[in-house]
Amino acid sequence: MEKISLIIPCYNEEESLPTLYKELRRVTAHMAEYDFEMLFVDDGSKDKTLALLKEIAKRDERVKYISFSRNFGKESAMYAGFCNAAGDYVAALDADMQDPPSLLPKMMKIIKEKGYDSVATRRVMRKGEPKIRSFFARTFYKIMHKISDVDIVDGARDFRLMKREMVDAIVAMCEQDRFSKGIFGWIGFKTYWLPFENVQRVAGKTKWSFSKLFKYSIDGIMAFSDVPLKLPKYLSILSFIASLGMLIWAFVRRLAQNLPFFNWQLITGVILGCTGVILSCMGVACAYLGKINKEVKRRPQYLVRDTNKDDLILK
Repeated sequence: MEKISLIIPCYNEEESLPTLYKELRRVTAHMAEYDFEMLFVDDGSKDKTLALLKEIAKRDERVKYISFSRNFGKESAMYAGFCNAAGDYVAALDADMQDPPSLLPKMMKIIKEKGYDSVATRRVMRKGEPKIRSFFARTFYKIMHKISDVDIVDGARDFRLMKREMVDAIVAMCEQDRFSKGIFGWIGFKTYWLPFENVQRVAGKTKWSFSKLFKYSIDGIMAFSDVPLKLPKYLSILSFIASLGMLIWAFVRRLAQNLPFFNWQLITGVILGCTGVILSCMGVACAYLGKINKEVKRRPQYLVRDTNKDDLILK
């Protein structure tokens, strides 16, 4: 019997877990031809998430949990799940029910009948999401599409079902700053995009503030594009053109109005412009150096405090 592993990262999800587990039981009951493993990764939750997972695991041997020593972030939680998933097929989904488990039978059918390596979901509507957040999200996907060589579809979710070969390729990507949507696109494999309408959280509040999403998007751009490193070249060209234009303007002004060629406004403008370009170039370079420094340290992606999985793999 083929096995499907479900990876569910959790951070303070005690309110949504009962609903999620009930839905997972219902869905898996309709897929009785498969064996299931439900791998919950507790990302250092401060509520009763871990206690609830332990209680569920006592009643259902299919439920496994890995609890981190602190909050390492969703990307580390997903990576821990991929490293420890034992299934022939692996699916990653959120605990808040925004990734409907009811799509799993359809996703498996597409893989089986159409020969795809993975089925990924994408939201076709952002109903209920703040407009400003939707605008920046769409802008991010447009930028990534233009400046990187990875296939990231607008509205893409982390919710996808994959064959074992694709999961092994993801695990082999052992970088420190992970951006899963970019990794999924970079490794390739034949992917079917399954559209669905936006679903609201069943309980609790999102852990992704605007500032966290902005930082996450910057990490994604830096991880899969070297365009920011080329930016200083273009800024230097613009700075030269602007400085030349100011000098020409000052010369024409002197001839027309018999004014001094140099004045403090002109000199100050040129200095500030050049200084801004230099600092921006240094900022981009330092950002990439920071990423390199993090990669060189090779610290673990996560540390485990508690688990009921016997063959735990640490990365």
